Amino acid sequence: MATSTFLSLSCTPQSMLHSKHRSQTQSSTMSPQLGQKYLYNPLRHNVSSPIQVKSKRIHVAGLVKASMNNNKDVHVLSKEHLAVSLAKYVSELSEKYIREKGRFTVVLSPGPIKYLRKLVESPYRESIDWSKWHIFLVDERVVPKTNVDSNYKLANDGFISKVPIPPLNVSTIDDALPADGAADVYETTLRRLVTSNVISTSSQTEFPKFDLMLLDMGPDGHVASLFPGYPALNETKKWVTYLKNAPKPPPERITFTLPVINASSNIAMVVTGAGKADAVYSALEKSPNADKLPIQKVNPEGDIKWFLDKGAASRLYR
Repeated sequence: MATSTFLSLSCTPQSMLHSKHRSQTQSSTMSPQLGQKYLYNPLRHNVSSPIQVKSKRIHVAGLVKASMNNNKDVHVLSKEHLAVSLAKYVSELSEKYIREKGRFTVVLSPGPIKYLRKLVESPYRESIDWSKWHIFLVDERVVPKTNVDSNYKLANDGFISKVPIPPLNVSTIDDALPADGAADVYETTLRRLVTSNVISTSSQTEFPKFDLMLLDMGPDGHVASLFPGYPALNETKKWVTYLKNAPKPPPERITFTLPVINASSNIAMVVTGAGKADAVYSALEKSPNADKLPIQKVNPEGDIKWFLDKGAASRLYR
């Protein structure tokens, strides 16, 4: 039986793909709008008919693995493929860091939580050593943990409560404190865990160095609770800072600072929805805007991998 093979192509703007069998174009390629990748069955078809492509490499629909030529590793996937691919990625990192360090430090943000659903199913639920996981929140709304606006509640309901991570390995804010106090106490918690060697530190900056941050961003390009034009975005000394006037409710929040985010060993940017396509384009195409979006300032010491759906990636095809 024939086996399908998924190929990635890297071309210059003037490059084209050529075919000896134009009549077989429709069955051997993905949509020309997606352009950069195609499905190819080597026992049935030769390469497809001409399709103009852009000078970067993106893998589409979870079928092709490739990197953009500006060193951005971008995956464009259906939502189902995104969950599958993200589970594999996180599982492999978990195994790596537990083998090397005996622990795995993971920072969550709200957007990726629903795409971690495959991790709570077989085989990952049984194969991952959850006792070695340590969970943190990249930002939090200063509301009770039972409040529907709580990022902890979202993370707990959607992921943490479904896997056997020890409760003491989940670090949350003191929701009885105001934003400034909650930020100070959360930073103190991080410093204590650095001292006890649960969290590593960056050899370059001495900021805490988490093994993995699972991040998303807003249509305005904000990451964590670092919003465009807000002073928190420019904080360079603190590990955790706060806002009392966030541009959307609830107004009081705590957030990791940009130096902590950029000290990460690995960042997975999980972004979905056509409403974020402009911000994705600005981040990946290095838009020359005078005022950089927060997402454009995310430049980790380690690796960053983008997990996008077709809506979020839609501007990359034009």
